[in-house]
Amino acid sequence: MGLPVLVADDSMLARRLLINALPDAWDVDITQATNGNEALEAYRAGRASVMFLDLTMPGMNGFEVLEAIQHEGLDSFIVVVSADIQSEAKARVKTLGAMAFVEKPVSAEKLLPILREYGLYE
Repeated sequence: MGLPVLVADDSMLARRLLINALPDAWDVDITQATNGNEALEAYRAGRASVMFLDLTMPGMNGFEVLEAIQHEGLDSFIVVVSADIQSEAKARVKTLGAMAFVEKPVSAEKLLPILREYGLYE
């Protein structure tokens, strides 16, 4: 079984693009979530050693997911993937425990350096 990776985004297209941008040789077990509540459930179930998290989702948004995870004791590597590129949003997600911020549309060229920098992929 590969590394548990969670892709949380309300857009099926955005989830598909992100999954396609991951390295082919990366041994991962991917779970998808369509909203913040599903993301939090998957995290609590141990399916999110690495989480790619959108900020704008129905119900519980990405900021709220980060706050909940931080409150419960963060032990997931979280990369926020969002079209909201305001400096305030970037600063807030870092404060809430996200390791990196990737602007949409996501691509392998944007993800690979982050994965390599943190030793998640060689």
